[in-house]
Amino acid sequence: MNWVGIRVTSLGFLIAGAFVGLSATDFVAPGFTAEIKYVVNGVPVTSVDVQRRVAFLKLQRRKGNVSQEAADEMIDQALRAEEMKRLNIRVTDEQVNASYERFAKGNKMTTAQLDTVLSKSGVTKTHFKDYMRSQMGWGQAISARARGGAAGGRLTEQEMVRKMLEKGGAKPSATEYMLQQVIFVVPAKERGSLMGKRRKEAEAMRARFNGCNSTREFAKGLLDVTVRDLGRILAPALPPDWAESIKSTKPGGATAVRETDKGVEFIGICRAREVSDDRVAQMLLSQEGAEKNQDADGLSKKYTTELRNKAKIVQR
Repeated sequence: MNWVGIRVTSLGFLIAGAFVGLSATDFVAPGFTAEIKYVVNGVPVTSVDVQRRVAFLKLQRRKGNVSQEAADEMIDQALRAEEMKRLNIRVTDEQVNASYERFAKGNKMTTAQLDTVLSKSGVTKTHFKDYMRSQMGWGQAISARARGGAAGGRLTEQEMVRKMLEKGGAKPSATEYMLQQVIFVVPAKERGSLMGKRRKEAEAMRARFNGCNSTREFAKGLLDVTVRDLGRILAPALPPDWAESIKSTKPGGATAVRETDKGVEFIGICRAREVSDDRVAQMLLSQEGAEKNQDADGLSKKYTTELRNKAKIVQR
């Protein structure tokens, strides 16, 4: 499942599947020798920066020319950091640390275990936290750009509600789902030989699914099965590739089995209820604004391209 987004609330799912199925042979601790590779508006991007981003991309199982992609990402990160500074966007250490802890918890790790994974893979905790800080701040910059205002002028939830109610009608409601993700992991190199067998196992487990309380018990006797509690998710925030399947499944049931980049998986619907609160109003109004502008990914690319076109980037 791709719960990918620019906002920090989505960060926990950005590489949530990257650690699934990794073995000791996947981890390398290279010795980096720093040298300046690029100068972006006077800010150096070193070979260490690029090599650590390469390690990060490999951890996500990225394909293609990861070295060039890593260099491009580090240039973009430097440009975005400069823009965030111009907009007076500041992401505190406390915010980053809190997100780091949530990410670790969401992947069933302690922060110490996550530190070890990042260190052994060559990414490092510092590089990952810098990435998180950039994503969090860039999300604010994009939101400001979409509204055509300054980042510091974000509306509060209460202001969002007031603006919604001014249009007439009652406070909006939406279905809130409590979800559980079940992944039958299939390594990329074994997809051809294992996918059919894993699908049958997933179908058998789905047929026995009768609520989220017993899922882990069912999974105990199975190899390479990951059960993840996804928590509460409002209907407008459901990922597009799963949304219809989730909405058409009754609470206590499970969606159809699907093949994904991680293997074979299905989603259990633990509970569903209608909620009406400020958060729903804020989400719906934000979506309305996004539709009038562009999708976040498209706006991010356009924004970054503009920054690149105005920048002085020197390759050493």
